[in-house]
Amino acid sequence: MVHLIPVLAAKNGVTSKNRKRIMPDPVTEPPVMDPVYEALLYCNIPRVAERSMEGHAPHHFKLVSVHVFIRHGDRYPLYVIPKTKRPEIDCTLVANRKPYHPKLEAFVSHMSKGSGASFESPLHSLPLYPSHQLCEMGELTQTGVVQHLQNGQLLRDIYLKKHKLLPHDWSTKQLHLETTGKSRTLQSGLALLYGFLPDFDWKKIYFRHQPSALFCSGNCYCPMRNQYLEKEQRRQYLLRLKNRQLERTYEELARIVDTPTKQLRAANPIDAMLCLFCHNVSFPCTRNGCVNMEHFKVIKRHQIEDERERQEKKLYLGYALLGAHPILNQTVGRMRRAAEGRKEELFALSSAHDVTLAPILSALGLTEARFPRFAARLIFELWQDREEPGEHSVRILYDGVDVTFHTSFCQDHHRRSPKPMCPLENFVRFVKRDTFVALGSGSTNYYDACHREGS
Repeated sequence: MVHLIPVLAAKNGVTSKNRKRIMPDPVTEPPVMDPVYEALLYCNIPRVAERSMEGHAPHHFKLVSVHVFIRHGDRYPLYVIPKTKRPEIDCTLVANRKPYHPKLEAFVSHMSKGSGASFESPLHSLPLYPSHQLCEMGELTQTGVVQHLQNGQLLRDIYLKKHKLLPHDWSTKQLHLETTGKSRTLQSGLALLYGFLPDFDWKKIYFRHQPSALFCSGNCYCPMRNQYLEKEQRRQYLLRLKNRQLERTYEELARIVDTPTKQLRAANPIDAMLCLFCHNVSFPCTRNGCVNMEHFKVIKRHQIEDERERQEKKLYLGYALLGAHPILNQTVGRMRRAAEGRKEELFALSSAHDVTLAPILSALGLTEARFPRFAARLIFELWQDREEPGEHSVRILYDGVDVTFHTSFCQDHHRRSPKPMCPLENFVRFVKRDTFVALGSGSTNYYDACHREGS
């Protein structure tokens, strides 16, 4: 049995300095796209505290509100490779297993007191922390909990200790918490919240349920968005057909596990392989042979090429602009209310999935940004200039990197202005108007853009 990641290679090949990159850096990154390097970034294995750019602003700027979107942490696969044994990964939370976080036991203890928490249905029926010795499908792992305890602590140090975003006697109304109905998103949200507000009062915590992974809150019916998605899926299919090496790899894997190729592909083997890779567990063997690192590299490389072509072909952009509009529109609404001086929803947390974050990144014009890794965080900060109190500005950060001036609506602004952030009006204009201009549909609002005929 091959041990997956030689420990030295993992440490030397990806130093803590370049591990966290989310925008390509020609100086520190491999010159040729390396699927193993990319997979390690995706795993996001907790290391020492990272350097991050959240909360950085000139001293005369005051932090007004913060809006955090996260992808859930590391999880057990959603699919198993047919006819192979399920990966033996333990989802209980224990102090003597790595990765560890100093607040882990306190988190478990606090979660065990939360059974009476008032969450919107059906969230109240979900477990508050993972606890199965053999993980259930899609269950959050200890790694996933630690990733978000770390995220929460980092945000606490910046937003609460340094910037005093919330008063000591904060109330329920000052938080806006929402999650999809999966245990892994609720538990990730709770882990981040516990890192952010240790030993919070359960009576003050209310999580809202978002039935759709797009967080579209009653604005989910959008036929044009689905049309864009169908075109994007067709592009994916054609790219896959062109990749003979990928096809041969699937055929070889199908032979190893004695399953028809079509059935194997439908089981999305990269999902289970990534989990084994991230947990340093050997790939499975059968009497016909072993799944190996070369198989993994071919499929992972295709995933990355698909991501690259997706940004170039722009079909996904149409889907992303319509898919992300409701959640961005809600964010703009919260920011505007905070800018008017309302002391509600000062800290918003949306605990979500890769399919939530990817359209938002694409809609914002962040074409260079990597696909959301486990426990990815996308943060919108609202600031007030104390020297000109009527002026509010936005900063956008992805995994700790300031990407404000990579967005489509602010990439030119810093050439014209010395301010290190983007005017709130630019963001509002983008969501309320420029989104529809970018769609080239002649529509001026979400409803019309979703329902236009004959496209």
